[in-house]
Amino acid sequence: MSQDEKPGWFGRLFGRKGATEAPEPPADSPASPAEGQPDFATGADDVAHVPLPPAEPSPVDPARNAVPDATEGADLQPIEGEPETPPAGTAGDDPAHGAGPADATTVAREPATGTETETETGAAASAPDIQPVDVAASLAHDAVNDAAPAEAEPEKRGWWTRLTSGMKRTSSALSDRVTGLFTKRKLDANTLEDLEDALIQADFGVETATRISEAVGKGRYEKGISPDEVRAILATEVERALEPVAKPLVIDAAKKPFVVLMIGVNGAGKTTTLGKLSLSLKAEGRSVMLAAGDTFRAAAIEQLKVWGARTGTPVVSGAQGADAAGLAFDALKRAKADGTDVLLIDTAGRLQNKAGLMAELEKIIRVLRKSDPEAPHATLLVLDATVGQNALSQVELFSKAAPVSGLVMTKLDGTARGGILIALAAKFGLPVHFIGVGEGVDDLEPFAARDFARAIAGLEKG
Repeated sequence: MSQDEKPGWFGRLFGRKGATEAPEPPADSPASPAEGQPDFATGADDVAHVPLPPAEPSPVDPARNAVPDATEGADLQPIEGEPETPPAGTAGDDPAHGAGPADATTVAREPATGTETETETGAAASAPDIQPVDVAASLAHDAVNDAAPAEAEPEKRGWWTRLTSGMKRTSSALSDRVTGLFTKRKLDANTLEDLEDALIQADFGVETATRISEAVGKGRYEKGISPDEVRAILATEVERALEPVAKPLVIDAAKKPFVVLMIGVNGAGKTTTLGKLSLSLKAEGRSVMLAAGDTFRAAAIEQLKVWGARTGTPVVSGAQGADAAGLAFDALKRAKADGTDVLLIDTAGRLQNKAGLMAELEKIIRVLRKSDPEAPHATLLVLDATVGQNALSQVELFSKAAPVSGLVMTKLDGTARGGILIALAAKFGLPVHFIGVGEGVDDLEPFAARDFARAIAGLEKG
């Protein structure tokens, strides 16, 4: 070959530095490009731009392009969904940049057990028994193996910590106002009036706000008083107002089943509260049954079934839109037959100013009393703390339709007006059984006046 004549592409691809040029094979040679010998009769341009399909014989010499036995029957089609990018280092690479690393999207394959052959296009043809690896499964496996060790779960917080954290919005709002009122300022009529306004805005109610202001001013008029002293007085007066209503829910074992009816407006948290209460009662060793009486909201039925599955509690339910009173009656009948200790009945949310819905609540109670004249033995009104003064209206109107025996205050962590509980206690005097400061299972606890008073005043547990 003269110096001006350039070798073909396969010559450059398979040639070694310093190696002598191989003689042209005889016409009857059985060698083929698939077996590794370069085709000197094919120009570089022909190979780069007009590749011959590996499975089709060349019109020039069929014998030279026969498919090797190792690849007979192999699926040499491109993998569906993958870019048709030649492997790194083959003729598909840009000669100007050289061979680069394999493309990241290339599908991994198992190591070949047979002999791989190189086609004229540079694509590797494997033995027929080689199957592509499931990329999704491979990536998932790698993700599991490469994942960092899971962090240890944080230590479970006690109730006081959860309470103070949940009451933070209310206590912070009060502390900011108190600090501003009593910092470098003498106690006078204007200061006490501002304090009273701050308490009313926190929904303490006029009566309670007036009493607290008077307690702060007693014996201190025209004298200085620190914000810490004001908070201490605030906590004392709040505890005094709430102590008479802080009563636990007492389950009378002589009344079996003890029927608890859960009522309230839409979104107050009745179903969640009922589920948490069932968990607490089960922990006390009592047998519990749940009745999905909220037949208007399909999600409520499913939600209660989830609680039932979680606590191992049977759930009596019906189809969406079924008669709630009839379902409550059936649940009571079944609870009696099973000897259940406590029957918890959920009800649909209803606005306190809708006469038709309130009449339906009265119907549920009438139907229950056909089976047990004393049922329900407890009727708990669930109140959402975020509604503020509207809670007063709810208690008043629900008490006319049902024998409300106690209150449950939820979502105290979602408002800066947690003082509404104090106003309710002052106006109605109904027992407050539970308060909730979150969505967790442990975020519903029996109400304790002292803890609540110190949390709302921003003081440490006494």
